[in-house]
Amino acid sequence: MDSQTTYNYKVVRQFTVMTVVWGIVGMLVGVFIAAELVWPQLNMDLPWLTFSRLRPLHTNAVIFAFGGSALFATSYYVVQRTCQTRLFSDKLAAFTFWGWTLIIILAAVTLPLGITTSKEYAELEWPIDLLIAVVWVSYAIVFFGTIMKRRVKHIYVANWFYGAFILTIAVLHIVNSAEIPVSLTKSYSVYPGAIDAMVQWWYGHNAVGFFLTAGFLGMMYYFVPKQAGRPVYS
Repeated sequence: MDSQTTYNYKVVRQFTVMTVVWGIVGMLVGVFIAAELVWPQLNMDLPWLTFSRLRPLHTNAVIFAFGGSALFATSYYVVQRTCQTRLFSDKLAAFTFWGWTLIIILAAVTLPLGITTSKEYAELEWPIDLLIAVVWVSYAIVFFGTIMKRRVKHIYVANWFYGAFILTIAVLHIVNSAEIPVSLTKSYSVYPGAIDAMVQWWYGHNAVGFFLTAGFLGMMYYFVPKQAGRPVYS
C-alpha cells in the first residue's frame, strides 16, 4: 500500500496547522502584555484586557496550545512511521484534535473573564479539567494502542520519551486538579493550604520536566537524526 493510505496523516496535518496558528496567537498576546508593562493604558480600563488576566492566557497558549499541538502532531507522525502501522483508531485520534481545540477555545474565553483556579499553569476550571482528562486518556489509548499493534519488534527511542510524557502528564493533571466544585465556574482544591501549594508546584515543575522536556526530546530523537541523515548511535 502507498504510505498515504497506510498512515493517518490527516490528524497530523490538522495539529501541525494549529501549532502554527496557536504559536502566532500566543506570541501576539505575549507582545501585547509586555507592551502593557510600559503603557498600562493599553488595557483601556477593560478588566479582560488587564495584564493579570491575559498573562495566564499567554502562558496557556504558548505551552499547551502551541506546544501541545506540536507534541500531538509529531507523536502521531513518529509512532506511525517507527511502528510501521496506522494509528490505533482514526476516530479517537480525530476526537483528540477537536477536543484539544475546544479546550483551547474555552481557555481563551474563560481566562480573560477571570474564571480561574489561580493555580499557575493549571488555571482552567473543573469542567475544562474534566475534558482535558478525557482527551488525554484518549490520546494515551491511540498512542499506546498503535505501539501494541506495531509491525516491528523494536520500540524506537522517541516513543519511550513520548510515552513517558503522556503517562506522567496524566498523573500530574489528575492529582493536581482534584477539586470540589461549588458552581459551574468555581471550585476549590481538595488539598488544604500549604499542601495545596506543594502539590501545585510538584505539578508545575514536573509539567515543565515532562511536557516541555521529555516530549520535545522525543521529537528531537526522531527529527534530528532524520534531517541529519545519521542514525542514533547510542
